[in-house]
Amino acid sequence: MSRKDGQPHQNRRKDKAAGYRLQRMRTDSMKPAIGRTDDHQPAPGENVALDLGWGRLIFAQTFKTNEDIAQSLSAEGPDRRDIAFYIRDPHVLLALAPQELFLDPSHTYRLDLSTYRPGRRQTQGYFIRRLTSEVDAQGVNNIYQSRGMVTVRPDFFWSKRDSRAITYFVAEDEQTGEIVGTVTGIDHRRVFNDPQNGSSLWCLAVDPQTPHPGVGEMLVRRLAEHFAARGAAFMDLSVMHDNEQAIALYEKLGFQRVPVFAVKRKNPINEKLFTHPPADFDRLNPYARLIVDEAHRRGVAVDITDADGGFFRLSFGGRSIHCRESLSELTSAIAMSICDDKAVTRRVVQKAGIKVPEQRDADCSREELQEFLEKHDKLVVKPARGEQGRGVSVGLQTMEEVDSAIREAREICDRVLLEECFQGEDLRLVVIDYKLVAAAVRRAPCVVGDGRSTIEELIKRQSRRREAATGGESRIPIDDETRRCLAAADLKLEDVPQKGREITVRKAANLHTGGSIHDVTAMVHPELVDAACRAARAIDIPVVGIDLMVRSPSEPEYVFIEGNERPGLANHEPQPTAERFVDLLFPRSGARFAKQALGSRE
Repeated sequence: MSRKDGQPHQNRRKDKAAGYRLQRMRTDSMKPAIGRTDDHQPAPGENVALDLGWGRLIFAQTFKTNEDIAQSLSAEGPDRRDIAFYIRDPHVLLALAPQELFLDPSHTYRLDLSTYRPGRRQTQGYFIRRLTSEVDAQGVNNIYQSRGMVTVRPDFFWSKRDSRAITYFVAEDEQTGEIVGTVTGIDHRRVFNDPQNGSSLWCLAVDPQTPHPGVGEMLVRRLAEHFAARGAAFMDLSVMHDNEQAIALYEKLGFQRVPVFAVKRKNPINEKLFTHPPADFDRLNPYARLIVDEAHRRGVAVDITDADGGFFRLSFGGRSIHCRESLSELTSAIAMSICDDKAVTRRVVQKAGIKVPEQRDADCSREELQEFLEKHDKLVVKPARGEQGRGVSVGLQTMEEVDSAIREAREICDRVLLEECFQGEDLRLVVIDYKLVAAAVRRAPCVVGDGRSTIEELIKRQSRRREAATGGESRIPIDDETRRCLAAADLKLEDVPQKGREITVRKAANLHTGGSIHDVTAMVHPELVDAACRAARAIDIPVVGIDLMVRSPSEPEYVFIEGNERPGLANHEPQPTAERFVDLLFPRSGARFAKQALGSRE
């Protein structure tokens, strides 16, 4: 037989072998509770529930009866999410406690480690290592919170750092040292002497703002290679049925779906998995969805009046309030109009003693514009009215740049303002009920060279990642501002930067134009907090995002930039922005009030 004739036969053999392995995996997954199969091997554990900090992983195959599994789930601790995995008869288990348990709407995927082959892709701009400190643990928690996951006490991570059963890998940014990704692995043989010699992957999470591509894939590969080196037969994972992006990654890496089920207990953390969200919930943007989700969790009635515009009505205890994202009826039309005009906002807060940058109207004479530029060296041009960073140009040094920026800003608003450019960091402070709830530094979008791609290709890739991570709310435009920023560094869109070089592609740090946000609430200087709260009082607005330019969040120097009457609360996790917003609207709906009420009866 010729080589050409033999190829189809070889493919049939490969397909048959793959089909056999998949059938074996499915059959093994549905076996009854494990028992001792070899007198020379240690007996498998019984009724095994492994504490992972966010909850327990209950290995259902180690339980002899469904009643025992149901009893174990009923012992779930407060603010925890237990998972009963490898359920053989989910219909029988649910029938035992239909009001308490529900079938998790996730698929299980399995990677056969005997056939897994490492990829050729290498990490770029970050590296993967074991979790080694409580600082790492806090970084992991920050990612968990940004992804809506249950957090873990940092000391728990630290106590398990040398565990042979639990393995934590983290991805660390080479330049900043920040944790940008994490994954947890469980060695089943070390947990309960698993005769199938399995392992599983949990809590894969990547910082949605990392500029590095492929972090999730490399974490999965690193864990697979770790367990393969230990001699594990397979690695399982559970993924939400509608997480198309994650499923595509797992299938690309060779994972196969298997009929393995998980059951969870009904609790506030899991509520959105077993209850129907309000009509049109999926059409809301992330800023409206965060608030609606918090209200729904508390039992506040939600009526989505215009999903595309982010409008909804909340009702509780006889009170009804109409909202558009974080803008509610509690914000007066006067306060909103003050924030709408940046020149008016500046005058109002200046009278309250807030430091403001020097400002000029673009309609002044050309001689005045030239004099203003010479006085301050660098200028900011922005429309008097506008939002989401549209039409804003930063760091302008020549009259040609100023003229071009004015023309661009006039496409947004006829009236254009010029301000002195304050060198420093862009700080957003969210003030609710005239108290600081969150503070975050906003950083301009940047890309990292790989030695092969042009800057334009890197921008488009990074923009796609930002868009996916923010539900379409953030993307990096390629426009005159982008070209101007690159030109200042003697770069063009068609240039190919060397591997590892970080390039800022826009000077404005607005999130809607690709910027990233980093929580600094714990370190913000008291004078900056005081300035933000006084500005909110001066405008007389109960919910506002105050933007300051600062030398550092931990230092008192600042200048006021603007007030945003509809701040994006979803940008400030891990801070409880949505909770404080609903507290403001309905003070008696929160858990703290419920506890106080119950306590007063005792």
